[in-house]
Amino acid sequence: MIATAGSAMVGGPLGSAPAFAVTPVREPEVSPFARPTRPLMVQRAVAALDAHGAHIRNRDLVGLVDFSKASREARFHLIDIEGGKVLSSHLVSHGSGSDPANSGWVQRFSNRYGSYASSPGAFLTGAAYSGKHGRSRRLIGLEDVNSAAMERGIVIHAANYVSDEMAQTQGRIGRSQGCFAFSDKDIDGVLARLGEGRLLYAAK
Repeated sequence: MIATAGSAMVGGPLGSAPAFAVTPVREPEVSPFARPTRPLMVQRAVAALDAHGAHIRNRDLVGLVDFSKASREARFHLIDIEGGKVLSSHLVSHGSGSDPANSGWVQRFSNRYGSYASSPGAFLTGAAYSGKHGRSRRLIGLEDVNSAAMERGIVIHAANYVSDEMAQTQGRIGRSQGCFAFSDKDIDGVLARLGEGRLLYAAK
């Protein structure tokens, strides 16, 4: 018998080795990075942070969008790089041009103006502003696959077609014109934590 706190000591028949206490071995905790996100995706985000470090002045946390998941899932994650943990996870839209059948899954990406599709890769978060969707934040594409983000008006904003209720009842949320749209209840927290000068990384 293995002893735990308050249990008996390990022992044997008379004349055997003296009894001794056994300290239970605790199973190592699973990294919080491995829970809501794929470890490989996190590695890619960290690699992007290093690759574009000259443009990104705030490296304490990043926004990660896992477009391999359905839109009904909380696939946007705010990741504390220094602490090695996921701070929060949220629903986020993809563009209608990335999902023409409105299936809830990203089928393709585009960097073309008028495509209404999502673009992958590393984005630098820009200035906050108030526009037709309320409080929003501009995004600057840092790679060839998203270099037209500013020209296309790809930003972070809120939309009434993103909600937990819609995800549960319809099995998907609505689509944007390529922007990263969040629910009204989540947008303030996302904008506040993912402030200007940080990395938003999207991939599938």
